[in-house]
Formats: sequence, structure tokens, C-alpha cells
Amino acid sequence: MPTSSLRPLKPPAFDYWAAQHLLNRAGFGGTPAQVRALADLGLDAAVDHIIDYREIPTDPVTPDAFDGEIMRPPTEREQVAMRQARRNGDEAAIEQARREQQARQRADRRQIAEMQTWWLRRLVETPRPLEEKLTLFWHGHFATGYRTIENSYHMFLQNQMFRHHATGSFKDLAFGIIRDPAMIRYLNNNQNRRERPNENLARELMELFTLGEGHAYTERDIKEGARALTGYTYVHNDFVFREEQHDPEPKRILGRVASSGEDFVSIILGRPEVSQFISWKLYRYFVNDMPGDPDRDSQQFILQLAKLFRQKDYELRPLLRTLFKSEHFYDDANRASLIKNPIQLIVQAVRSLHTPTRSLAGLISAGDLMGQDLFFPPSVKGWDGGRAWINTSTMFVRQNALVYLLTGQRPDAYPWQTDGATYDAMHLIEHLDPGDGEIDVTAAVTYLLRFNLGFEPDPSRVRTLVQFVQAHGGRLSTRTRQTNDLVIALLSLITAMPEYQLC
Repeated sequence: MPTSSLRPLKPPAFDYWAAQHLLNRAGFGGTPAQVRALADLGLDAAVDHIIDYREIPTDPVTPDAFDGEIMRPPTEREQVAMRQARRNGDEAAIEQARREQQARQRADRRQIAEMQTWWLRRLVETPRPLEEKLTLFWHGHFATGYRTIENSYHMFLQNQMFRHHATGSFKDLAFGIIRDPAMIRYLNNNQNRRERPNENLARELMELFTLGEGHAYTERDIKEGARALTGYTYVHNDFVFREEQHDPEPKRILGRVASSGEDFVSIILGRPEVSQFISWKLYRYFVNDMPGDPDRDSQQFILQLAKLFRQKDYELRPLLRTLFKSEHFYDDANRASLIKNPIQLIVQAVRSLHTPTRSLAGLISAGDLMGQDLFFPPSVKGWDGGRAWINTSTMFVRQNALVYLLTGQRPDAYPWQTDGATYDAMHLIEHLDPGDGEIDVTAAVTYLLRFNLGFEPDPSRVRTLVQFVQAHGGRLSTRTRQTNDLVIALLSLITAMPEYQLC
């Protein structure tokens, strides 16, 4: 039974497999060499290395990474010309403006596709995996979908906000989201005016983003919160407060008086339910997302984590540092206890097995078929996660995606039609070479199973795969090409196992 305290893991217990567990959960895995390097740091230094990632150089993301003018509003001159055309019944001018708008929309759809491959490349290549993993977490928590807002640059700005505050203060995220053009458009707060309040943002701010569904608030609090957010809108790429649209009268929310949207957020953040809800969400993302309510020990752990979160004034870094050092995090009951989301499945395979990335656009399409399309969450609730990722259809795609990464073979192509990029899998077992080039088959199979499944393999699985090797030559050597082909075949079998879907 896992411990319910925040007590740190004893340093000697931070072995190779604990280091791999940390890399998988706080990022997207790593090669055997990277796992060994992290284990050699020891628990404290390893966790600090992952969390204090701002010290690690990376390619900066600048505002001009994408075009912010594609969906710009019409200029004053263009507005005057359009009004004139409508008055004069100038159908040719009206049609020309319509075609120009459609061209902008097509260009914007191309840009959101470019943004998807850009982000997937960052996920695969980043030297700061926790930064991108938390950016993905916040994208699912403050879920906003491109299909509704139809402005790729607003999605980019939101993505950058999540990245900037990834391990910072949750308070900054909560205050930032009510001023975020993408969220304002997604939840129609640009239509929220004092004479006709729109409740969407106020409702989701409490229900999905901070307090949790049904916790602490009433329908009256939602209505009053909507009034506090009147006039919070945007112009082009910038937040704008329209004082003439704002309801200046006092609002009573959760038993306290508010005037502005900032007051509204401050009142929410004063409730203990916020730290409990966010700690629970982070727990399900990093520790255990098995179905049903957490057991008693896990509940106690979440409550203690929430207490620390409040004590640290909603700072995420100390919360994560405590989490990633805790005995509870490394307990056997919490290993292989998360179902990999499609992005985790793809990125972890590339980063840990060191496969070629193949076609990023193809991997994005595979992610969509598996139920996770970047920048296109299904609703404001984000992705359900957990068991919802797994069904007969998605399992088929998951297996095909791994075969594609390992071999370059697409499921819709002939066997000889691969992308041409060769994969060298020998780095996974070369450390087992005693010096003569010959690798013990049972040791190699056992290692590959544990490295990919995250737990000590069942002896029957080992025997089956050893028999497979024996049926195909019977030996593994660092000096033959056949061994690389055999290792890739073993990986194809292992990644098709149901347990491989766990992290």
C-alpha cells in the first residue's frame, strides 16, 4: 500500500528504474543513456534538473514565430469601402471582399496545421520536457479549440502563456485566462455586456478551471461572476476592457463583494477547494489515473499536496518538487498506472527508443485518430483521458503508429514502401555487451520488456520472446545487422502489448 505522506524517497532507492519513472512522468521518457545519467545525479539533483529547466538553453519562441495578421480585423478604410459598396449595391466589390476573407481563412487553417507540427517537434526535441508536458496539461485544463475561435495566432498566444507560466504561479494562469483572446472568444465573453450578461466564462472558470464541478459555488455565483466579467473582450490580438460594457455595480460572489473580473478571480483563489481541485488534476496527470476514486492513502496524499499548494501561494514549482521526490510517487502501485495519452505515446516512443520522427504531419493525423488533436480539444472540458483513450479502434491505430515509428511502414502501404529512414535500435541493448559482442538473449529480452513496460516482466513473457529470438537465429550480437532487425522485431511485439499503453 503506498504511503500517504509527502515524505521524500530515500536516496538509495533512486535507482535506474526510479530515474526512468521520473523521466517518463515528468517528461516523455529518455534513452537508456539518459536514464543512467539522471540516476547518477541522485534524487535531489535529478528532480532539480528537471524542474529548474529555465537554466537549460533551448530555442526561444518569439511572437513572430507565426503570422499574427492573417485574421486581422478590417481597417477603417476597408470598413468604409464595404459600407459604400453595400449602399451602392456593388456586388463585384462585395464578392471580392468575400473571396479575400475566404483566402484568409484558408491561410489560417494552413497555419494551425503548421503550428501542430511545430509543437509536436518541440515536444520531441525539447531539452526541457517538463515545460512542454505542462504546456500540454494546461492546454487540456484551460481547453480552447481552434474550430470555434478560427484564429490560429490566438491559439499560439494562449500556448505561449501556458508555456511561460508552466511551473510558475497558478494565480497568474487564472488571472491570465480571463484576459486571453482565445478563451474570451471560445466562451463568448466578447458578447458579455451589462445589458445582456453571458455566463459561459464565469461558469467554466469556477466549474472546470478552479473549483471543480459542484464545489462551493451556486448558480447565483455564476450570474454574479458573469456581471464581473462584462466588458472583458479583445481587439485583434490584444485584450481590451470596454468600460462602457462593464456592469459597475457591486456583485456578491461566494459570500464576498466583487467589482471586476480580477476581484472575481481573487475571491475564487481564496477558497481551499481550488488547491484541492488543481492538486487532484495534477495527481491524475503525473501519478495515477486509474478509474474510480483515489484510495484513502492517495486521498490523504492529495490533501497534503493541496495544503502545501496553499502554503506556497499557488506556486507550482515547490508543489512539483515535493511530488517528484515523494515516496508515494515512486511506489510500485503508482508505476505503470497512467494510460498514455496519444501525444505521450508518440513522443515517448521517439524520445526513449530514439526512432526517426518519420512524418510529423502523419503523426499528428495518428494522434487525431487516437483521440488527441493538438489545438482541437473536443470541448471546454478538454480530453477525458484515462480509460477513454482506449477502445478497439484507437488500439489498432496505436499499434500501427508504433510500427510506423519503428519500421517506417505505413498501414496503408505495401511492405516495400517505407519512408527510407533506417532505425538503429542497438543503443537499447549495447550496454549489456560484456565485451565480446555477444549479448545474453534472456537478459536482453528481460531488459527490453522492463524498459518499455515499466515493471518487472512476467517470466512467461520473457520465455515467449526468447523463443521468438531462437526461432530467428538464436543469438544477439553487436556485430551483426541481423541483431538490429531482431531488436526492432522484438520492439514491435512489445509495443503491441496492452501493458505498453501504460506509463
